[in-house]
Amino acid sequence: MNIDMPLSELKTYKGSSPRPSDFDAYWERALAEAEELSLEYELVPADILTPMAECYHLYFTGAGGAKIHCKFVKPKAGKASGAGLVQFHGYSVDSGDWSEKINFAAHGLTVLSLDCRGQGGLSEDNLAVKGTTLRGHIIRGLDDPDPDKFYYRNVFLDTVQAARILMSLDEVDPDRISVFGISQGGALAVACAALEPRIKQAIAVYPFLSDYKRAWEMDINNSAYAEIAEYFRNFDPHHDREEEIFTKLGYIDIQNLAERIQTKVLWVTGMIDAVCPPSTQFAAYNKIGSEKELLLYHEFGHEFLPHLSDRALKMLLEI
Repeated sequence: MNIDMPLSELKTYKGSSPRPSDFDAYWERALAEAEELSLEYELVPADILTPMAECYHLYFTGAGGAKIHCKFVKPKAGKASGAGLVQFHGYSVDSGDWSEKINFAAHGLTVLSLDCRGQGGLSEDNLAVKGTTLRGHIIRGLDDPDPDKFYYRNVFLDTVQAARILMSLDEVDPDRISVFGISQGGALAVACAALEPRIKQAIAVYPFLSDYKRAWEMDINNSAYAEIAEYFRNFDPHHDREEEIFTKLGYIDIQNLAERIQTKVLWVTGMIDAVCPPSTQFAAYNKIGSEKELLLYHEFGHEFLPHLSDRALKMLLEI
């Protein structure tokens, strides 16, 4: 079953959105900025007690001086395996329930779960941009003359900083770090693995933020990609700037970051996903040159995927 290209075409598809000519320089400049960011953090005990783990709110100062919040859960003293996990959440919500992270900690994992700026959690979005911010985060910064003002540029850097903070902890082996996310979180797992080469493995479940032009061409108006069409309707109805717009969005397109990945990747796709269509995902997956595995759910869309949690836990424990 499929709502997109045939699987034979998906396996060779490498995207339709343009890649900015200075893409590599853009991200090298961003990473140089990330190197200057502090790994210091503040811990505030969480209002939850469990015999298996210690739970905290962790705050750090991210790019642009924003105060970034994570849920931090670590095994009780002497129970940490040395493995670490950085988690990323879906679009508009937050870092999720403590109970899921406590389960990971009960298996020896030290967990840091990021709240994306200005979404459902406690991280602040202090980005000042020129132009519209109507309808969503993809287009936040699109009208600013400075491409460094993209919202997702800073979120991608937050993922790197969170991973590096986790790597710096005494109970964590920096060579045993996994990243894991679903939808927007899947995109952030890809971005983090691409920008922080020490990440050991990544689990990306139907990732968002990929191949924007393809999503727009498919008229994906039931998802966050709808903000691209909304942008054209309001600010470029004749599409005079279409090439310019999609080229600029290429700075924050994970298909352009995917070729930087050096780690092991488990990529999960629902073949009838109408929110993050398979072709947008394959555009990025097909550019990964490292060890990778594609797990297809043929009759599933952007929804709960049975047995995936067990598969992910097994992979996280094998690191």
